Amino acid sequence: MSTMEESFPRGGTRKTHKSEKPLQQSVEQDNLFDISTEEDSTKRKKKQKGPTITKKLKIEKRESSKSVKEKFEILSIESLCEGMRILGCVKEVNELELVISLPNGLQGFVQVTEICDAYSKKLNEQMSQEEPLKDLVSLPELFSPGLLVRCVVISVGITERGKKSVKLSLNPKNVNKVLSAEALKPGMLLTGTVSSLEDHGYLVDIGVGGARAFLPLQKAQEYIKQKNKGAKLKVGQYLNCVVEEVKGSGGVVSLSIAHSEVSTAIASEEQNWTLNNLLPGLVVKAEVQKVTPLGLTLNFLSFFTGLVDFMHFDPKKAGTYFSSQAVRACVLCVHPQTRAVRLSLRPVFLQPGRALTRLSCPHLGAVLDDVPVQGFFSKVGATFRLKDGSLAYARLSHLADSKNNFNPEAFKPGNTHKCRIINYSQMDELALVSLRTSIIEAQYLSYHDIKPGALVKGTVLTIKSYGMLVKVGEQIRGLVHPMHLADILLKNPEKKYRIGDEVAARVLLCDPEAKRLMLTLKKTLIESKLPAITCYADAKPGLQTHGFILRVKDYGCIVKFYNDVQGLVPKHELSAEYVPDPERVFYPGQVVKVAVLNCEPSKERMLLSFKLLSDPKKEHAGQSQKKRKAVSIGQLVDVKVLGKTKDGLEVAVLPHNIPAFLPTSHLSDHVANGPLLYHWLQAGDILHKVLCLSQSEGHVLLCRKPSLVSTVEGGQDPKTFSEIHPGMLLVGFVKSIKDYGVFVQFPSGLSGLAPKAIMSDKFVTSTSDHFVEGQTVAAKVTNVDEEKQRMLLSLRLSDCSLGDLPTTSLLLLSQCLEERQGVRSLMSTRDSVLFQTLAEMIPGMILDLEVQEVLEDGSVVFSEGPVPGLVLRASKYHRAGQEVASGQKKKVVILNVDMLKLEVHVSLCRSLVNRKDKKLKKGSEHQAIVQHLEESFAVASLVETGQLAAFSLNSHLNDTFRFDSEKLQVGQGVSLTLKTTEPGVTGLLLAVEGPVAKRTLRQTRKDSETVDEDDEGSPALAVGTSKKHTFSIGDMVTGTVKSVKPTHVVVTLENGIIGCIHASHILDDVPVGTSPTATLKVGKTVTARVIGGRDMKTFKFLPISHPRFVRTIPELSVRPSELEKDGHTALDTHSVSPLEKIKHYQAGQTVTCFFKKYNVIKKWLEVEMAPDIRGRIPLLLTSLSFKVLKHPDKKFQIGQALKATVVGPTSSKAFLCLSLIGPHRLEKGEVAMGRVVKVTPRKGLTVSFPSGRIGTVSVFHVSDSYSETPLEDFTPQQIVRCYVLSAASDVLTLSLRSSRTNPETKSKIPDPEINSIQDVQEGQLLRGYVESVQSQGVLLGLGPSVVGLARHPHVSQYKTSKKALYNSHLPEGKLLTAKVLRVKHQKKLVELSFLPGSTGKPDVFPASLGLPLLEQEERRIEAEGRASKRQEKEKRNRKGLEEAQLPSQGKKEPQKPPGKKRGKRPRPESGSEQDRGNKKQKEAAPVEENDSGVEVYYREGEEEVEEKSVLAKEKQTRPAEVPRLQLSSSFVWDVGLDSLTPALPPREESSDSEDEKPQQATKRKSRKERELEKQRAERELCRTEEALMDPARQPESADDFDRLVLSSPNSSILWLQYMAFHLQATEIEKARAVAERALKTISFREEQEKLNVWVALLNLENMYGSQESLTKVFEQAVQYNDPLKVFLQLADVYTKSGKFQEASELYSRMLKRFRQEKAVWIKYGAFLLRRGQAGASHRVMQRALECLPKREHVDVISKFAQLEFQLGDAERAKAMFENTLSTYPKRTDVWSVYIDMTIKHGSQKEVRDIFERVIHLSLAPKRMKFFFKRYLDFEKQHGTEKEVQAVKAKALDYVEARSSVQED
Repeated sequence: MSTMEESFPRGGTRKTHKSEKPLQQSVEQDNLFDISTEEDSTKRKKKQKGPTITKKLKIEKRESSKSVKEKFEILSIESLCEGMRILGCVKEVNELELVISLPNGLQGFVQVTEICDAYSKKLNEQMSQEEPLKDLVSLPELFSPGLLVRCVVISVGITERGKKSVKLSLNPKNVNKVLSAEALKPGMLLTGTVSSLEDHGYLVDIGVGGARAFLPLQKAQEYIKQKNKGAKLKVGQYLNCVVEEVKGSGGVVSLSIAHSEVSTAIASEEQNWTLNNLLPGLVVKAEVQKVTPLGLTLNFLSFFTGLVDFMHFDPKKAGTYFSSQAVRACVLCVHPQTRAVRLSLRPVFLQPGRALTRLSCPHLGAVLDDVPVQGFFSKVGATFRLKDGSLAYARLSHLADSKNNFNPEAFKPGNTHKCRIINYSQMDELALVSLRTSIIEAQYLSYHDIKPGALVKGTVLTIKSYGMLVKVGEQIRGLVHPMHLADILLKNPEKKYRIGDEVAARVLLCDPEAKRLMLTLKKTLIESKLPAITCYADAKPGLQTHGFILRVKDYGCIVKFYNDVQGLVPKHELSAEYVPDPERVFYPGQVVKVAVLNCEPSKERMLLSFKLLSDPKKEHAGQSQKKRKAVSIGQLVDVKVLGKTKDGLEVAVLPHNIPAFLPTSHLSDHVANGPLLYHWLQAGDILHKVLCLSQSEGHVLLCRKPSLVSTVEGGQDPKTFSEIHPGMLLVGFVKSIKDYGVFVQFPSGLSGLAPKAIMSDKFVTSTSDHFVEGQTVAAKVTNVDEEKQRMLLSLRLSDCSLGDLPTTSLLLLSQCLEERQGVRSLMSTRDSVLFQTLAEMIPGMILDLEVQEVLEDGSVVFSEGPVPGLVLRASKYHRAGQEVASGQKKKVVILNVDMLKLEVHVSLCRSLVNRKDKKLKKGSEHQAIVQHLEESFAVASLVETGQLAAFSLNSHLNDTFRFDSEKLQVGQGVSLTLKTTEPGVTGLLLAVEGPVAKRTLRQTRKDSETVDEDDEGSPALAVGTSKKHTFSIGDMVTGTVKSVKPTHVVVTLENGIIGCIHASHILDDVPVGTSPTATLKVGKTVTARVIGGRDMKTFKFLPISHPRFVRTIPELSVRPSELEKDGHTALDTHSVSPLEKIKHYQAGQTVTCFFKKYNVIKKWLEVEMAPDIRGRIPLLLTSLSFKVLKHPDKKFQIGQALKATVVGPTSSKAFLCLSLIGPHRLEKGEVAMGRVVKVTPRKGLTVSFPSGRIGTVSVFHVSDSYSETPLEDFTPQQIVRCYVLSAASDVLTLSLRSSRTNPETKSKIPDPEINSIQDVQEGQLLRGYVESVQSQGVLLGLGPSVVGLARHPHVSQYKTSKKALYNSHLPEGKLLTAKVLRVKHQKKLVELSFLPGSTGKPDVFPASLGLPLLEQEERRIEAEGRASKRQEKEKRNRKGLEEAQLPSQGKKEPQKPPGKKRGKRPRPESGSEQDRGNKKQKEAAPVEENDSGVEVYYREGEEEVEEKSVLAKEKQTRPAEVPRLQLSSSFVWDVGLDSLTPALPPREESSDSEDEKPQQATKRKSRKERELEKQRAERELCRTEEALMDPARQPESADDFDRLVLSSPNSSILWLQYMAFHLQATEIEKARAVAERALKTISFREEQEKLNVWVALLNLENMYGSQESLTKVFEQAVQYNDPLKVFLQLADVYTKSGKFQEASELYSRMLKRFRQEKAVWIKYGAFLLRRGQAGASHRVMQRALECLPKREHVDVISKFAQLEFQLGDAERAKAMFENTLSTYPKRTDVWSVYIDMTIKHGSQKEVRDIFERVIHLSLAPKRMKFFFKRYLDFEKQHGTEKEVQAVKAKALDYVEARSSVQED
C-alpha cells in the first residue's frame, strides 16, 4: 500500500517523509502485501487511478492473474517485521514463556518479561529476596490456552538450530504505543494489564503515555464472578477493556471489562482511528469491494481498505460473498511500514473478549494417504482438503525433504500426496501437515509419544561435559547423562561416540511439559528381557528386574529404575555375607539385578534385595532352608490358595510356593465376612498383601485383616517390647479368651492381656459374650512390665478412640461392603447360573415374582423362575399386611442377598417398591425404618423417599456387644446422616446412625389400625391362625395360662387353640396404678367366657356371622361380673363396631384405661380401655409436673391401670382423647399445660394447647419478678404452665406468674400485677418496661393495658435534649423502676418519676456522660403547685384514717393488691404489707413538723411517697441525710424499717414475723415507744447505707454477687469471682450453675469474656469433675468458640494440674487438626522442653518445618531457638540462630531477637560480637540506624565511656562511607 496514506480522513493529506520512500522500495521486492494501486489512496481520487490503469493495459493476462494471486498471498515469517501489530491466540503456557499461535499457521513466543512493566517489577523484587512474594502469580495462573491477545513483533531471529523464531511482546506500552492520550475516546476497545489493586478498583496499564486508566470495582464484579471464579484480579492479568469515560484530555480514563460491553464493542468513525494507530482485535463494519477465490478486498471505516485471505472466510459463507455486501470483520494485523491491513471474517473473532474453544486436532500425528491439493502459494506453502472436508496447510519447508527436491508443478490443485498431521493452528482452525519423508516415517512426533522404558533410536548431536545430546525425532532431543554412556563410567566418551553416529537407547525419563528427555546407553539395561518398572504400582513383591545404583550409603544402596522410581536395598539385603562397608563394594551407575521385597505405592517406598543373585549352586543346595527364611514376620506377601481345611485356607506364599496357613478368622476385620470369604475362595485364587504373623518349624501363619496390614505398612507396629509405653494405641487381634480376660496379639508377635475389668465400658458377665477369637481389636497399653515382658491392655471404647465415631462407623461399613462386593465378583466367575444370578442381584433391585406359598409363620416364598435353586423370601413383616395367594404376581424389592445360605430377602412394602429416586444432599439427616439386619450392618429405608441405605451397627472395632435392650429390630425407626448420595455398585446409600435417643419403636400399621406389638410378635398367637374353633360368643371355656404380657394374657384352650384375655377383662374394680395381668400366673387354670373373636390379619373383632370367625383368636373374659351373666346377655357384647362404641363415651366421663406405650414422635400416651377401644392421652394432659412431662416413660409402666377423663374422640374418630388432669376446659381460673409456639420480642408469648386453642402471655405475666430480658429463657416447643386470666375471646389471655400457677407456694411478689389503672396507687414504687420516648416524656408500660408517663423533668436530674441519648440509655423494652406521682382516673393518666430521689435507683443517665444538672430551683418551681395540693389531700386522708381506727378496711390504701379484688387467691403478704403501710401512715400524722426520719422511709419505701415540700424542711432539720440517699448501688429498698439489720440480709430473707403479729398488739404501743423504735430503725438504715456506699466493700453473699452481675452482666471477672465464692464453700453444682448462667447472660459479641468463663469451667471440671464431664464441657466449648483457643487453654489446664499424659495426648490431637498453625507446634515444643524432653522437642520442630509453609520456617526456628535459650540448651539455641541467619542474613527481626536473647542469657563479649557482625551488614540505612542505636544503648548501660565513643565512631564511619558511595 502506498505511503501516501490518509491518517486524518476529515481533511488534509499526510506528508510523505523522505526517509520512508527507500523503505517502500526495499520491501517491494518481497512484498506479500503488494496490493493493487486501486487500494493505494483511502479517498481513491480519479487522478490517482490514471497511471495504474495505463500500467495494467501493458501487462499480459498471465501477469495479471499472477498479481491477483500474489496480492492475496498469505503471511509467512519473512513477511513479519519488527513493530508489526498482530492478533494471536495463547497456545501453550510455560513457566517462563507463552507460545502464541499467529494467523496463517505461524507461531511466536512471549518471554515472561514482556507481559507488562508491573509484572516485570514484581519479578525483579522476587529475585532480590529469598521468600516468595504473595501477590506474584505464575504465567499459568495468569493465562490460559485459547485467550486472544494483541501482540507486537519485537524481533524475528534465527535460533541455534537455524530455525526462524518470532519474538513477541504483550506489554501495553509496546502494543498501544501508537495511541496518544488525546486520541482516547469513549467506546474504544483496548487491551491492558492490571498494574495494582486499589481500595475501590484496579489501576490498569494501557500503555498510553500521559493517561492513567482506572477500573472501578463494580465494573469488574461480573468478570470476576464469571471468568475469574470469584478471585480478585492479579497483577499482570490481561484484560480486554472498553473506555467508559475520558477526563482531562485523556489524563484520566475510566474502564469497564463487563462482558456485555466488551463483546459488543465496535470501532467507529467517531473514535477517529487512523492507519497509524489501528489495533489488531478491533471489530469493524465493512463492505466487500472485490471477491476472488483467494480472498476479498474490504472497505472499512469509510476510507480504509484491507485484505481477507481465504483462510479467514466465514466457513458457513465461503463462496457466497458478493461485491458491496455489508459484513463485520476483525483486524488481524497492521504492517507498520506498508500500512497494509489484514482482516478476518471468522465468527469467533467478532466477539471481543471471547476465548477460542477449539484448541487441538483429534488426529494429531496421523499419516494420511492421497490428500488432494486445494491451492498453492509460491512463497509460503500449499493447502490441502482433508477427507472430513476441513482444510489443512503445509508450509513451504514442509512440502519436500529439501529445496532441491521441491517441484512446484506437483502441487497443482487436485494432485494428491501422502502427508502427516504435525500441528494445529488455533488462529486459522486448520491442521498443519508435512510431506517430508523423515517426518512421515518418524517413530515419535512429540515428547508426548515417548513413554519411560521404551527403546528409541537416535543420532548423536554433540558431546558435552554434562552429557551427550541425541536427536530422537524432528523436534525431539534427548540427554544421556555421563553415568549412562556405558555400563561402566567412560573417561573419554568422544572416543566411543562420534557426532552423527546412530545409537539405540532406552528412555529413563520423559517430561513432555518441560520437553525433557533422559536416555541411557547402558547395554545391560537396553538388552534386558526382565520387566521394566516405570511406576511404583509395577513393583510387585517377588518381581526381578534390572536397575542402576544411584547412591551408596552406609545403610545400603538406593537403586533407580525408569520414570524416577527408586527403592532401597537395606544393608542386610546387599549380600548373603555381611557387607561392613557398602561404599567399597558398590559404586553409583553400577547396573544391578534386584528383587522387590515390598512396595508401598501411596508412599512411594520400595524395599529391594540383591540376595537372590547369589551362586545358583549354593542356592540349590540350601533351597529348603532359604525358602523358610524367605518369609519374615511382619512381611507382606502374595499367596495362592491351595485348598481348605476345617479352620481355614492352605496357601502357598509366592514366588517360591512356601506352604502356609491362613485361618478363616484372619480373612477379614469383620467377623461375619470371614466365613463368607472362606466359602467362596477356591484353589488357584491369588490373594495380595497378606501379612506373615508367625513362623515356627516351617509352619507359617498368615493374616489378611486390612487394619493389621495398614498398621504394618504405615510402620506403626512396635517390633520390640522396649518400643511399647503406656498410652500407646495398637491394633491387634484376639488370640484367646479366658474367664479373667482376653489375650490380644499384635502383628509383630507381641501380646498382652486385657483384664475383665477394663475389657468394656459395659458390665461384663461372660468374656466370651463380648469378643470372639480372631476378632480385630484396638487396644490401649495401660501398664508395661519390661522385666517379665508383659503388658496390660484396655479394650474400652472410651480409651481406644480411633477418631470421631461417624467417620469410623462409615469406614467399617465401606470396608465390609467392599469385601462383600469382592465375594460377588468371585461368585460371578463360577459356572453355575444360580451363583451368577445371585452375584448380579443387588439391594434395591425391583423384581416381578410369582408367589409360591405362604408359610405358617406368615412369611412368603416366591417361585425360583428360570433359575433352579433360587430362594426368594419375604418375612411376615415385609409382607406388609398384604393379601397374598399362590400363583399371584407381585412386585418386590431386594433387601439383601445371603451369599452363604444362597437366599434373597425381599420386601412387598409399597413404599419401597414405589420409591422416589430423589437426589439427596450429602450430610443431610433423614428418618429411616430398619428393613433388614446383618451381623455388622443394617439396611434401612428412608421414610420420605423409600430409598435403601446401609449403616454400620458398629462404630468401632471393639464395639461388637449389645445388650438386648440396645439391639435394633426390623421396623424400628432410626435417624440417619447420609454420607453418599448415589447408591453405587452396592445398590445402597451409605449412612451413619444418629444418636440412639432418636430411635423410635416399631410401627407396624397406620395409627388408625395399630396392632399390639406383643400380639403380632407372639408365636403363640400366630399358631392359632391355622386352627379352626367352634366357639360362639358367650361360651364358657377352660384353659391354662401360657404367657402373661403387660396388657394381655395368652391362654391355651382345648385342642391347642390360643385365646387372649385383655387387661380390662380380668377384674371388675381395678385399683389405679396396678397391673391386672400380674394377678394371673403362667400355668394357672382359668375359666373364662368367650366375648368375641379377633381376625389375625386385621386384628379387628368379627361378628359371629362372619365366615372367617371360626379362624379368629377367641377373646376371653375372667371378670367375675362377666362370668355370672348368662351366655345370651354376653352375646351382644361385640356386635357394635369400635367406632360406634367410642361415640357412647361422653366428655367429662371418668374411665379406667391401661397404658400401652409412649409415642415419642407424636408425644402422646397410647392406652386401651378394652381390646378394641383405644385411646390417646396427649403429653400435656398427663400431668401438671414438669418432671413427669420430661420423662413420661419413667412415670408410667406398660399395663398399668390409669384413671382418665374423656375429652372427646380424636380427629380420626378411631381413638378417644383422654386426660389425666381432670376435665380439659380452658376457662377463667384454670391451670393448664401448654406449648410455646411463638416468642414475640418485647411483647410476649403465644401458647397452644392440645385442644387446638391458642393463648397469649403478656411480657408482664411471664414472671412475678421482671427482668431485663424476660423472654430469653423461652423457646418454641417449650412446655409452660399457664393460668387462664380470661377466656372471653377466641384467643385466651394467660399468665405464667408462679403466684397464679402455684398459689400454694405463697412466695413474695416483687412486681405486682397491674391489670388496670385502679391497681395503681399514688406513691407506689413500680417497675415497668420503656415503651417509647415522646416529646412530652417517656412512656413506661406498667401492665398489659396500663402505661405511665414520666415527664422530662422527672426522667433525669441531668439536663439533655439529645434524642440519641434517650435512644441509647432508654431503649424500648428497658426495665426501669418508677415512683407513681399522680393517678388521674378520669384522664386514665399515671404520672411517674425516675429520679434517684424518688426511686432510690441510679439516674437513667450515668454521671460519666458529664451532663449539666437540672437546677434544683427549676425542678422546685415546676413541682411547687402540685405539692401544696397533695399535702392537703394527704392530711385529709390521714385524718380520715385515724377516725376509722381500722386501717385494713380503709378504701384509699396505699397499695391494694389485685388479689384482694378477685377474692380467689388471697396473699397474706400483701395484707401484711397493707397493715405496715397503714400503721406508718397513722404514726406520721401527729409528728408532721419534725418527721424527717419517717419521710426518709417514705421516700425509699415501696408503699409510700415522700413529698417535694418536705425536702425543704429536711434541709433545715437534717441536711446530712440528703446526699446519703442518692444511692449508686443497685440495692432495692423493699423491706420495712423494722426488719432491717446490720448484716444486710438478702431481699428474699426479710423477716415475716412482723407481718404475722396481730393488729391489736400494734395499737398497744405508746407514742414514746414508737418514737424510739423509729429512731432505732433510722440508725440501722444509716449503717446499712454507709456499708453499701463503701467502694472497698467486698461482696459477702450470693445476693451481693447477683447484684454485681446484674449491673455488669458482661464482666467475666465478676462471674469468675462468683464461681470462686461457691467453690470456697465446696458448692460445686452452684459454681457450675453460675458458669452456665454466665454463658447465657454474656453477650455473644463478647467472645473473650465468654472464653474466660469456658476456661474457668474447664478448670472446675478438671479439678472437681470426672473425665466424662470435662470432655463434655470441652466439646461444647469447641463448638461455641474458636477451637484452637479452646484446645490451647485445655492443654494449659492439664499442664498446670500436672496431668502431663493427658496434655501430651491433647497436643497430639492438635497437631493432626491444626497442623498449619505454628502456635500449636511452638506450644508443644515449649511443653516438651519444660518436661525436660529436649530430643522430643527437636523432633517436633523438624515435623513443624515439614508441615508448615516455607514462609513460616524462619519464625518457627526463631521461636524454638528462644525456647531453647529460656528452657533448654543455650548453645543449641545459638547454633539455630546462626544457622538461620547464615541462610537469611537480611532478616533484621531475627537479628533483633538473637541480640535480646544473648543479652539476657549470654556474656557481654558474645553480645558485642553479634553487634559487630550486624553493623557490617549491607542493610537499608533505616535498619542500620536501628542497630547502631541499640548498640549504643547497650554500651551506655554495660560498657565504658571508651566503648561508647567507639560505637559512635563506627556509626560516623558508616555514614561517611554511605554518602561517598552516593556521590560516586
